[in-house]
Amino acid sequence: MDKQKEGSKVEAEDGQLRKQLADYKDSIQRLQAEFENYKKRVEKEKLQFRQVACAELVKGLLPIVDSFELALKAIGGSSDAKLVKGLEMIYAQFYSVLESQGLRPIKAVGEKLDPYRHEVLLQQETSDEKQDGIVAEEFQKGYLFNELVLRFSKVKVYRVSNVGGK
Repeated sequence: MDKQKEGSKVEAEDGQLRKQLADYKDSIQRLQAEFENYKKRVEKEKLQFRQVACAELVKGLLPIVDSFELALKAIGGSSDAKLVKGLEMIYAQFYSVLESQGLRPIKAVGEKLDPYRHEVLLQQETSDEKQDGIVAEEFQKGYLFNELVLRFSKVKVYRVSNVGGK
């Protein structure tokens, strides 16, 4: 009888040890999965931080792009062709660097008004219902940085007039 009790006791201890081992194994697997998720989250946060920092830099450079565009328009008829060509080359090089980082202009004129990309400054009445909500003119170019709007396009939009009891 002692051997039977002793055998039952050993089996009970063995069962407890197996359960404890399974619990430890489960805990280790959970910790490992949590650590992998943590590593992925940290990498994603680093990437987002870099993108935001780069977006802020590019946003700060947009007034320079605007100034270049104004200068090129102003000297377009200049007699000094070398100066104009030089400025065009500098502008093209500068703009291509910004594009390589993810800068893209927002399409405006002729497009349907998108309140997530266009800021309406003026409305122009029209009788053509097909033009209702279409951007008529762009006052200031808007830009996207990857998919983030850095600056809204400032626009004038066609609106159908309600004169005549429509």
